[in-house]
Amino acid sequence: MAAEIVNPRSDSSTDHEGADEPFDPAFALHRGGKMAVQATVPVRDKDDLSLAYTPGVAKVCSAIAEQPELVHDYTWKSNVVAVVTDGTAVLGLGDIGAEASLPVMEGKAILFKQFGGVDAVPIALATTDADEIVETVVRLAPSFGGVNLEDISAPRCFEIERKLQERLDIPVFHDDQHGTAVVTLAALRNAAKLTGRTLGDLRAVISGAGAAGVAIAKFLLEAGLGDVAVADRKGVVSRDRDDLTPVKRELAELTNKAGLSGSLESALAGADVFIGVSGGTVPEPAVASMAPNSFVFAMANPNPEVHPDVAHKYAAVVATGRSDYPNQINNVLAFPGIFAGALQVRASRITEGMKIAAADALADVVGDELSADYVIPSPFDERVAPAVTAAVAAAARAEGVARR
Repeated sequence: MAAEIVNPRSDSSTDHEGADEPFDPAFALHRGGKMAVQATVPVRDKDDLSLAYTPGVAKVCSAIAEQPELVHDYTWKSNVVAVVTDGTAVLGLGDIGAEASLPVMEGKAILFKQFGGVDAVPIALATTDADEIVETVVRLAPSFGGVNLEDISAPRCFEIERKLQERLDIPVFHDDQHGTAVVTLAALRNAAKLTGRTLGDLRAVISGAGAAGVAIAKFLLEAGLGDVAVADRKGVVSRDRDDLTPVKRELAELTNKAGLSGSLESALAGADVFIGVSGGTVPEPAVASMAPNSFVFAMANPNPEVHPDVAHKYAAVVATGRSDYPNQINNVLAFPGIFAGALQVRASRITEGMKIAAADALADVVGDELSADYVIPSPFDERVAPAVTAAVAAAARAEGVARR
């Protein structure tokens, strides 16, 4: 029987609530943490011990010292991801700190395992300095086959990801950016198909110029979207603004071919697509001003920027980030399969082509079942992870970043 190391759950200890307060299943589920480390080999007697540890382990260590690539064959490195955060942008909670982020990072790790068969280790760092984060992850990297950056606030997240990609030869992927973008593209491809259009026919407006908004805009353009304008709290990101950060200045050069300026609401007039990754509320008249057969992807949680009841009055396809409405844009559709595919072929990085392949595979899972309420599959559809994994692995080989 495999050995297991766990944090025991104590039935005798009290939950977070007081004795007179109602039972909360969230606290009950989280008591003791949501994950454990489990051995894959038995250690039942001295013979097992001598193979799993000393002296047998010395042979393997020596072999790896002579041929470093053997680490992938004789350790778990090639199937384990570091889930790294500094706790500055956790879900909708914001900057709550490293320790408070751990329940989310544990959750991310078990989703890796559940949906992609990939082991993952939560690592919450006690620093928010970009260079310190980079240096720490670089020093940890020999233990891992990939790095998933999670819940790190913009604009630092862009710099951290870029520097790590430059310094490491393993996949580094900021899921808040790219996972959201992959799933959004998949849903948008199918929505366009449903209404007899292509991506090139569409003009989109994105609410939010943070990590997700910037990544979605760039990725959709890479995939062939006709045009996209991105709005932050001060309105449309455009070249005539003098208050832009370097990231937004670059965004202004890449987006908004229509030359729009002013408010989000004004940009929505005649737009084909609304993508919300910012929170807040979009007034109903602005939604009504969109083009016929429009798409509303209001992904803020728990309150979408446009309530689905309102969106359905005007839009041909409506998606949210919530599981209790059709067409949930959920990162879990992407990141487990993307990492599984990259690790399978020992990819040195995750390319744009690999992400587009993941989006195409997701869209294809829907197949002939395509409808207004089904442009993206469920995270529990067992076809999802294998399809994404295979597509990403094939793309990695095609793009020359696979090492096996």
